[in-house]
Amino acid sequence: MRALLAILAAAAGILLAAPAVAQAPMLGEAETRRVLAHGPWPPAPPHDPSNRVSGQPAAIALGERLFFDRRLSGNGAMACDWCHDPARDWSDGFARGVGKATLDRNTPALWNVGLQRWFGWGGGHDSLWSQSLRPLLEPREMGGAAAQVAARIRADADLACRYRQVFGQAPSSMDDTALLVATGKALAAFQETLVSGRTPFDDFRDALARGDAAAMARYPQDALRGLQIFIGKGSCSTCHVGPLFTNGEFADIGVPFFLARGGVDSGRHEGIRQVRGSAFNLLGPYNDDPGGATRLRTRHVELQHRNFGEFKVPSLRNVARTAPYMHNGSLAGLREVVRHYSELNEDRLHADGERILKPLRLDAGETDDLIAFLSTLSDTAPPFRRRADTCP
Repeated sequence: MRALLAILAAAAGILLAAPAVAQAPMLGEAETRRVLAHGPWPPAPPHDPSNRVSGQPAAIALGERLFFDRRLSGNGAMACDWCHDPARDWSDGFARGVGKATLDRNTPALWNVGLQRWFGWGGGHDSLWSQSLRPLLEPREMGGAAAQVAARIRADADLACRYRQVFGQAPSSMDDTALLVATGKALAAFQETLVSGRTPFDDFRDALARGDAAAMARYPQDALRGLQIFIGKGSCSTCHVGPLFTNGEFADIGVPFFLARGGVDSGRHEGIRQVRGSAFNLLGPYNDDPGGATRLRTRHVELQHRNFGEFKVPSLRNVARTAPYMHNGSLAGLREVVRHYSELNEDRLHADGERILKPLRLDAGETDDLIAFLSTLSDTAPPFRRRADTCP
């Protein structure tokens, strides 16, 4: 008996000495509500009432053709995919965009762009079709002009056929501006289809919603700890909220807004000026929903001093694949982004800025966990394949 007790005691000592196995932190009731608020995904297909061809298959096909058509640029050498390359998650991988010249801002990925309500880092456009016109005409980007775009469309039999099919008019019967706007609306119809796929986080979130413990257990433990930081200590979900992981608004997060040539990028402040002064905004004659609610956000947006230096809160879906980060591409990777928030210089925030922001002071393990969580927001969508059809 003494021998048996000795064996049992020795075994107990071995068990006590063994390192503890890390356990998944339990989500409290409030944490669970916050996690569930980031879904479900995917959403219903986007539809824009201000664009009468939004969601139409023929318009989507036309928009895809135009997206890759280099003839629409001023020099005939670049198209939308010059900066929004499908092989690079509809971005370009550069710190700042490069068109006919190097630009001031990072090229945002086009994933889920049809779900936004303001467009561009400063929100200088209030519809996706209006935003789609800007790079066509901007001298430093594609450097085209309405007359040139119209002429090249009218000269192409396949495009002319598609415009008749989508808009009920031949390009030859449309004036240059009307044809330009139609081009923007077809481009927008295509971009609305760029919806990212499901992710490991979505699987975990849905398992949590239905109480499926076995499915929840498949979520990586470091990602789960990072998720708790994201919705808790980090307060990341204050701005990166909802299924799209953004509130769609603008914020000053302490990233310098000085430009290389000595100027400043005033962000949302200038964006409001642009959207209010645009001939293609939703208050103008090209809105296909003139009596609807689409006009309200533009009518009521007001220029305020606090908007200076604010930039769009981006979606975090597929964020691990869309480096570099911030409006100016100044942070090379996710680790640099987390370090920025961890060591935040509050003196860079203007007085009436985002007072919710405080330095997170994350340790190395917490940093790794938060990055692990952000990496679970990436999908595994198949590569994009262009259509090879012709206009009937």
